[in-house]
Amino acid sequence: MHSEIFALSEEQQMIINLAKNFAEKEIKPLAEKIEEDAIFPREIFNKMAELGLTGITTDEKYDGAGQSYLTYACVMEQIAHKCMNVSGLYSVHVTVQNMVQSYGNEDQKERYLRKLACGEIIGALCLTEANAGSDAAALSTTAKKQGNDYVIDGTKIFVTSGGEAELYLVYAKTNPAAGAKGISAFIVEKGNPGMIFGKKEKKMGYNGSPTREIVFDNCRVPQENLLGEEGAGFKIIMKGLEGGRISIGAIALGIAQASLDYAVDYMKVRKQFGQPLSDFQGLQFMIADMATAIEASRLLVYEAATAKDKGLPVTQIASMAKLHATDTAMKVSTDAVQLLGGYGYMKDYPVERYMRHAKVTQIFEGTNQIQRMLIARKIFE
Repeated sequence: MHSEIFALSEEQQMIINLAKNFAEKEIKPLAEKIEEDAIFPREIFNKMAELGLTGITTDEKYDGAGQSYLTYACVMEQIAHKCMNVSGLYSVHVTVQNMVQSYGNEDQKERYLRKLACGEIIGALCLTEANAGSDAAALSTTAKKQGNDYVIDGTKIFVTSGGEAELYLVYAKTNPAAGAKGISAFIVEKGNPGMIFGKKEKKMGYNGSPTREIVFDNCRVPQENLLGEEGAGFKIIMKGLEGGRISIGAIALGIAQASLDYAVDYMKVRKQFGQPLSDFQGLQFMIADMATAIEASRLLVYEAATAKDKGLPVTQIASMAKLHATDTAMKVSTDAVQLLGGYGYMKDYPVERYMRHAKVTQIFEGTNQIQRMLIARKIFE
């Protein structure tokens, strides 16, 4: 049905099916172990690279697959259906590529974009700080020009793939007095002197994706690693987050659908009072509401991705998609736990993991409270 509504080509459907089969065979068997043992899924990422998925939206000129954002969203949904940890790594990696592709010069694309696209290196973002989360313009990390270098000083927190990624997009103020207009973006390679990996955060879920603090102490970066122009960093952040929000919406879709699928299968075989749970009308109504919310979220995410592909304004629709899909994932996964009763609370069943993973989708790439603010702001323009 969605192939017809959104006019997915045979090639697009083939790529989506490729991702679906890969997720079923390669990711699903390892999902629980990745989470419980906090294993960074690099081997899975490497296999995704072999299939040409790691550079899915990057131009073929730079060894990418040159696919649409809609194709990417559909692929992301399939990956997240089996493992949030893999999809989270994948999302940030693709976001980094999109930023380099959109704002990098030819030299930067040749040096870094090719390696990102083919999965030779993994990309990560250094944006959030202790006092600059949703308010990205409040960041205090600085980058001072010294000769042919910039010297970066400051501390970033909550860095996805921190310590594992080989390339980091770091946002710092080159002109602190200019506020948001004084922020610039830099490409920093792992191993750069003055770049220190701090503590690995302990989280309620999403444990296969390391979240770290990174300290920049007199970290010298050559001026050719400035992404875009000085002072263009905030614009790069905002554009990157728009695409990232669509991506998080797709991740939430995968989690919500996995929760529903498991609950439905469980209800068909679990009996109480002499009949399967699926025969109880009150529980049927819960399933109907869950399925409807997921479908509404899917249409929003796909619409946002399609708008991005067409070059249309996406700030509002991307925020709507992220907001609705992640709130739905939280509600649906919580209801799935409820439908399994006591078993839903046990780690032997995956729905408690889905619920823990759904929670963070409401927080990163801009909290859902921020999404509501952005949506309302657009309405009142």
